[in-house]
Amino acid sequence: MTSSGAERLPRRAGDGTMPSSLPRTALTALAPLSWGTTYIVTTELLPPGHPLFAGLLRALPAGLVALAVTRTLPKGAWWGKAAALGVLNIGLFFPLLFVAAERLPGGVAATLGAVQPLIVAVMAATLLQERLSVWRAVWGATGVLGVGLVVIGPDAALDVVGIVAGVVGAATMALGVTLTKRWGRPAGVSPMAFAGWQLSAGGLFLTPITFLVEGPPPAIDPPAILGYLWLGLVGGLAAYVLWFRGVTTLPVTAVAVLGLLSPLVAALLGAILLDQTLGPIQLCGLGLSLAAIVAGQLPTPAGPRRTGVQVGPDAAAR
Repeated sequence: MTSSGAERLPRRAGDGTMPSSLPRTALTALAPLSWGTTYIVTTELLPPGHPLFAGLLRALPAGLVALAVTRTLPKGAWWGKAAALGVLNIGLFFPLLFVAAERLPGGVAATLGAVQPLIVAVMAATLLQERLSVWRAVWGATGVLGVGLVVIGPDAALDVVGIVAGVVGAATMALGVTLTKRWGRPAGVSPMAFAGWQLSAGGLFLTPITFLVEGPPPAIDPPAILGYLWLGLVGGLAAYVLWFRGVTTLPVTAVAVLGLLSPLVAALLGAILLDQTLGPIQLCGLGLSLAAIVAGQLPTPAGPRRTGVQVGPDAAAR
């Protein structure tokens, strides 16, 4: 079920894909590409020890800017829906992401986040009544394997709390993405306004948590200002406008697979800017992940067609 008047693109019968979706897919992919810069911006530009404050500045100012530009507020039931989506996609996801990142090696945390396409595939079958695609499930698992090969080192340590936070964080955003697809976007509401609702709701949810956990804000120098501006305007406002636009107009499992781009970009930036090495295993994983991303955007292969004439008294009932 979707909200009355929710905006959708027509689906092509049979494969769950939509006509002329390549430009829209490419624009949607810019969101996880920008999110892949978060790690290097956080470690190289922002003051250490304040990840929740970084998440808050990534969400709330961007959301308020979007609301000021569009001057569009939710109506009726959309107040509750926007709040729920904002908490799932941003307000809960950010703290869980940071807990996983602090308690686990970056590669392990990234790999746990990469399971999101598989969770979305199951949720889409449950909440959206979409047929569970073996094709996309297999390629989703391939993508997780590829990300693991790229970012998990031989000295990766495991922490139960970190693992739980990583898995629950992936599930939280997967539920948010699936509900975003289920409810659609209200007719007449722009993608920027829709993103602004969720960023504002998520930021307001994060505000008390941030100050309770981290205390007063850190001192902010010029590099930190640039980092916060990048995270807020590019990784926040622009990225979520494109992401939520893609979620509401493209197959939800295909969009979820695009999230694999984020840890891959982080690994590539580490190799280019921080002199981190990508060996043969990492390059193999990179190839697997890119193949999974491309395959996840293709139509699900049609099953074999039955041929021949059926005979027998019950043939007409088959």
